[in-house]
Amino acid sequence: MIPYGRHEITQTDVDAVIDVLQNQFLTQGAQVPAFEKTVADYCGVAHGVAVNSATSALHIACLALGLGKGDWLWTSPLTFVASANCGLYCGAEVDFVDIDIHSWNICPEKLEQKLIKAKAQGRLPKVVVPVHLRGEPCDMAAIAALAKRFGFKVIEDASHAIGGSYGGQKIGACQHSDITVFSFHPVKIVTTAEGGMAMTNDENLAKRMGIFRSHGITRDPNLMTHEGDGPWYYQQIELGYNYRLTDLQAALGISQMQRLDEIVAQRHVLADRYDEILADMPLTLPQRGKGAYCGLHLYPVRLQLDKIIPSHLKVFTRLRASGIGVNLHYIPVHTQPYYQAMGFKTGDFPAAESYYAEAITLPLFPTLTADEQSKVIAALKAAISV
Repeated sequence: MIPYGRHEITQTDVDAVIDVLQNQFLTQGAQVPAFEKTVADYCGVAHGVAVNSATSALHIACLALGLGKGDWLWTSPLTFVASANCGLYCGAEVDFVDIDIHSWNICPEKLEQKLIKAKAQGRLPKVVVPVHLRGEPCDMAAIAALAKRFGFKVIEDASHAIGGSYGGQKIGACQHSDITVFSFHPVKIVTTAEGGMAMTNDENLAKRMGIFRSHGITRDPNLMTHEGDGPWYYQQIELGYNYRLTDLQAALGISQMQRLDEIVAQRHVLADRYDEILADMPLTLPQRGKGAYCGLHLYPVRLQLDKIIPSHLKVFTRLRASGIGVNLHYIPVHTQPYYQAMGFKTGDFPAAESYYAEAITLPLFPTLTADEQSKVIAALKAAISV
């Protein structure tokens, strides 16, 4: 089976992890700060806060921005559930903004229309989470302008997008946002096995996220309510969580980051070949916008169902039966039973639902060979035929 995504672990990666195993600290040592600095320096941002998953990073980002009961978080319906769940974790209410039909990211025009209505109702969001689906940057300049106009904070969910750029700066620079979140899950662009990081240029936000990451505990005398009892002393000043990343994972991440540009460049080579060969097939191919550089975590295509006889399900199952491990990213969050119990229903966000009815994610990862990619293309051609 050719999977839709696959990590690559080199001997250099293995050696980096072994070095940590043979040293004093497996966790809370020097590797996590070093990893944070590596990613921050790459992105051109002031601070990185490493955690055990992108979900945790989204959660502490929301907490640091003060999201809570009575507030609203808006995000795209076309994302993994974590982009919305992070608001619920904070006691806030969640809503969605439908996608742009071309980029498949959150639509700035629909966002503006919804904000105008929400302002009239006194229900403006406190936080908006644009999601860079497949690594393609959202229109962050437009979203930032709306944030300034309507007074909300912005968390970029860049789980798919490390290594990409927008407006001449790396994604993660927080040029148009308060916080940007990365994922280092094994199928993502670089991996720490499990892991994530929140990036920000705001020192106060970085400190708050660092406290929420580790039980709400601080040893900083400036943050304590009174002088400490001794060098052992710490205080819990927030209700925090155990979201720490280990030094083993951080060492792997530092090693992987050395190949990041090479990894993304190879993803572009493979995507360019898909673009060229699939251009004449009854498919809608993913677009890459001008003035941006896509991280290319995923390569989803949309079936032009009015031009083929097999159904969406039939094409998907034929590909799986042919040994092609296709997937579908994503089931719109508002159609999940948990969210439908809140009152969301099918038909609320038609562009996202239309995408879901047609989309299939093809294999894309740096070690995908030309022969394997040719097998994927041949299997897709066969699957959409009668």
